[in-house]
Amino acid sequence: MPLHPEAQQLLAALEAAGMPPFEHMTVPQARQAALGFIDLQGEPESMDTQDRTIPGPAGEIPVRIYTPAGDGPKPVIVYFHGGGWVIGDLEVCDNPVRRIAARTGAVVVSVDYRLAPEHVYPAAFDDSYAATAWVAEHAAELGGDPERIATCGDSAGANLAAAVAIAARDRGGPRLAAQLLIYPVTDFSFGTESYRDNGEGYLLTKGSMQWFWAHYLGAQDLGQDPYACPARAEDLSGLPPAFVATAEFDPLRDEGEAYVAQLRAAGNEVTAKRYDGMLHGFAWTLGATPSGAGMIDDLAAAFRAAYERPGVPG
Repeated sequence: MPLHPEAQQLLAALEAAGMPPFEHMTVPQARQAALGFIDLQGEPESMDTQDRTIPGPAGEIPVRIYTPAGDGPKPVIVYFHGGGWVIGDLEVCDNPVRRIAARTGAVVVSVDYRLAPEHVYPAAFDDSYAATAWVAEHAAELGGDPERIATCGDSAGANLAAAVAIAARDRGGPRLAAQLLIYPVTDFSFGTESYRDNGEGYLLTKGSMQWFWAHYLGAQDLGQDPYACPARAEDLSGLPPAFVATAEFDPLRDEGEAYVAQLRAAGNEVTAKRYDGMLHGFAWTLGATPSGAGMIDDLAAAFRAAYERPGVPG
C-alpha cells in the first residue's frame, strides 16, 4: 500500500523543520534532535513511575520503573529504547513505554544502557543482560511475577531484547516468557530490498544505519557474534515466544521479517505483523501517526498469549 497520509505529513513536517539525516550530524546534535520526537508522541498515559539505579557490570545503571494500576503480581517487561545504540534515553521513550505498560498491564523497567561511541559494543548488551537478570531476581519487590518476564525494545533496543533472549538461553537464565521486538535491527547488512527501496527519504536512511553501526562497533570486527547480530546466531532454537513488528517503509523491514523466518525454522513460536504504510520509528511518533497505535495492542495480546500458554504459571 502507499505511504500512509499521516506518515507523509510527518515527513513533510520534518523536512520543513530542516532536520537532516543523523549521519550529517555530530553525536551531540543527533542526541538533541532525538528529543524532538517527544513532541510527536501525543498525550502520555498517567501512572506511577520511579527513577532509580541498579547494579551493572561497569557501575550503576539508571532505570525508570512504570507500574500501572491494578493488583499484582503483574507481568514484567524489561524495555530497551531505540536510537541506534547512540541516541535516545529514558525521556525520549517515556511516552511509548507508558503506552506499553498501560496496554499490557505490566510493570515495565526501562533501561538507560550505556551509549556508543563513548561505550562501544558490548557495553549496551552487557548492561541490558545485567538489567534483565536483576529484574528477574527482584521481580517480586517490583510487584511483578518472575514467571512472566519479557524483554522488549524498538529498533536497536529490539536488537538488545533479542540478544538478551539468546544470552539467557545460553547462560541458563533468566527465564523469559517472551521477547517483544519492534522493527528490530537483526543483521549487519545493507543490501536487502527494503534497504534499496526505503534507504532514502523515509526518515531512517541507509547512511544513518551505517553511521549508527560504525559508532556501536568502533573498530571491532563483528564476525558472527549473535549478541551483536542475532540473525547470525548458529542456533536459534529454544527461545521464548516472539512478537515481531515491522514497518512497510522501513529499511530494516526485510531483516526483521527474515529473523521471523529464522525463528520459526528453529521451532520457536512467533507472532509477526507488518504495519502497512508506516515508517521506521513510528512507536516514537504516535501523536503524529496515530494509525500505528494498534501495534501496542497487538504486542500486548502477543505477550498475554505467550504467558498464558500451557505450561507457563500465571
